[in-house]
Amino acid sequence: QVQLVESGGGLVQAGGSLRLSCAASGRTFSTYAMGWFRQAPGKERESVAAISRSGGNTYYADSVKGRFTISRDNAKKTVYLQMNSLKPDDTAVYFCAASIRSLYSGNYYNRREYDYWGQGTQVTVSS
Repeated sequence: QVQLVESGGGLVQAGGSLRLSCAASGRTFSTYAMGWFRQAPGKERESVAAISRSGGNTYYADSVKGRFTISRDNAKKTVYLQMNSLKPDDTAVYFCAASIRSLYSGNYYNRREYDYWGQGTQVTVSS
């Protein structure tokens, strides 16, 4: 089992940057594929990015490609989401999630593939 705690959210102006972190507990972090999701008010939770266990494969939603970067440090049991060129549409609560399954382009965006979730961190982008 793994517990996830997100941090790094906040208020930023459009065009700015933030880096989210998700710290995991437990000894087996490297056995989980990881993902970031977000949920805006009144909208469904949507996938933002995902990364394989080793970090060798990454996946992104079209809406964030070229602006966001997901990475992980297995020694620190942490996954990151670097967000650049932020837009007001990026405003949401951001969640990290862990999956015991292998993620690939056909499933990384599916919430049902993930087994553990953090509590979320608020990101607000002002125009």
